[in-house]
Amino acid sequence: MSSSSPSLAVVGARVVPVEGEVIEDGTVLVREGRIAAVGPRTEVDLPDGVEVVDAAGGWLLPGLIDAHVHLGVWEEGEGWAGVDGNEATDPVMAAARAIDAINPREQGFDDALGAGVTTVNVNPGSANPIGGQAVALKTYGRYVDEMVLRNPSGVKAALGENPKRVYGDQQKTPSTRLGVALVLRKAFAAARSYQARQAASETPVDTDLVSEILVQVLEREIPWRQHCHRADDIATAIRLSEEFGYRLVLDHGTEAYLLADVVAEHDIPVLYGPMIVSRSKVEVRNRTPRAPGILDRAGVAVSIITDHPVVPIDHLITQVALAVREGMDRDAALRSVTINPARVLGVEERVGSLAVGKDADLAWWSGDPLDLQSRVLRTWIDGVEVYTYDQEAGTGSVRPR
Repeated sequence: MSSSSPSLAVVGARVVPVEGEVIEDGTVLVREGRIAAVGPRTEVDLPDGVEVVDAAGGWLLPGLIDAHVHLGVWEEGEGWAGVDGNEATDPVMAAARAIDAINPREQGFDDALGAGVTTVNVNPGSANPIGGQAVALKTYGRYVDEMVLRNPSGVKAALGENPKRVYGDQQKTPSTRLGVALVLRKAFAAARSYQARQAASETPVDTDLVSEILVQVLEREIPWRQHCHRADDIATAIRLSEEFGYRLVLDHGTEAYLLADVVAEHDIPVLYGPMIVSRSKVEVRNRTPRAPGILDRAGVAVSIITDHPVVPIDHLITQVALAVREGMDRDAALRSVTINPARVLGVEERVGSLAVGKDADLAWWSGDPLDLQSRVLRTWIDGVEVYTYDQEAGTGSVRPR
């Protein structure tokens, strides 16, 4: 998103850079959509003509990041017409791209801005053993292509109940957990073969879109985003990643806390959530809000996710507060929705903390964001104000797209 605003300075807030010490009475200076300075108000010189926003009494944080959502591919209140997350006609849909199904004018994107969420990772669903390519986006824009941070940002895959139920109901492979693992192995074996043919051939090899993207996974260019809940499925995910050598990320990881030491030893990030939902199926019956804290203390890089619309995206911070209440360190909890997911998505050079040179994606909170009585007063993306809360009227508004 290109910035059309003049220079901006947010002054007087309690500035929480995430990577670095909290700055009381701090200033963040923005030029041309990027952060130009971060520091105490007395140490940051403001250029002539800068727009000054007095945020005294508030908190200023980087825009939050939700690394696992279905925004725009599962549109709320649309019924079948807005459901585009699963192409459940073939268990291997690695070539399918979430970006092709995203409606950026879905209400959830506005809800994200009102909650200070400025970056999301939109995934395909979990009906297929291999569901397709995810995309990392900013949450403001007229059309999806101008919102993209990284595409693809990973390949979504699924173990456990979902794929075995979907294809079992169709009386097709896979209908069991061992069948799901077999589908993954066969797809990666085919991709290895394709990779070898490409390397050995002096003439172009016929394009195979599935193997093309799986080769990128094998070459560790993009992560393998493995939907799994139960500890046995997590063990299978680790086993497969060791067999094929790709970068594994555990999405959901409901029972990852039962294997926290193993997950930490393998240096596997966990995107934990959704947290404030019912125990809707067998494999999530051991869900607990204590899990993020357990994982963090074991040395696992934890991100907290909503899986929107499973949990509405404006409750991302609610889940973070719940994790802190149940024992997670508050600084680690803030990292779980800022720099940690930025690293998983491979966009940490642009977002995830307040640092010079990064995108000016900012959220001004009325108070401590972990106090559920606090609210977002303004949200900026690339230095442009995209959400404003009118305290007199008690309503928020989003900049026209």
